[in-house]
Amino acid sequence: MLRMNAIDAHSISSTRSSGWQLPSLEALGADVTKLGGYGIVASLAVIYFWFGGMKFTAYEAEGLVPLVQNSPLLSWMYDIFSVRGFSTFLGFVELTIGLLIAGRILSPALSAIGGFLSAGLFVTTLSFMISTPGVFEPSMGFPAISVAPGQFLLKDVGLLAASVLVLGHSLSAMAGRQTRARSRNS
Repeated sequence: MLRMNAIDAHSISSTRSSGWQLPSLEALGADVTKLGGYGIVASLAVIYFWFGGMKFTAYEAEGLVPLVQNSPLLSWMYDIFSVRGFSTFLGFVELTIGLLIAGRILSPALSAIGGFLSAGLFVTTLSFMISTPGVFEPSMGFPAISVAPGQFLLKDVGLLAASVLVLGHSLSAMAGRQTRARSRNS
């Protein structure tokens, strides 16, 4: 019987000769990475559909006010839109980004655009950590942050990374398609 810590080249080759094969770590890693990539695409799309849909409610529109009105990047939007109008506009933007990311099923170019726009959106929301009062919890000292808005905004670091991953995977898929098309035409 094989023990996990005692697997060596001899035991692997004898296991393979009996018809049973251990998957290579490289193959397993590639499969898990591929599954994770699909999971990231699906997760981001669901997040955008959910968050985007909520932007059409008065509850969400009012919740955005302290973030937007203190932001040097976005506060001017309230000069153009009402609170509900801006929230509705942002809802359409988020639903569009979600559709583009989900569009990976049809074309990596769609998800590349969605990943790029998503990254831009999360860079913008992360800027709220600097401009929004109440992000840092002074009673506990640095680096303590409040639950809301601090931790609420900090999660966008992970969503930014997921957006960049979607963009990168989409660009790689686009390059792979171009390479395959060139080799077929040669």
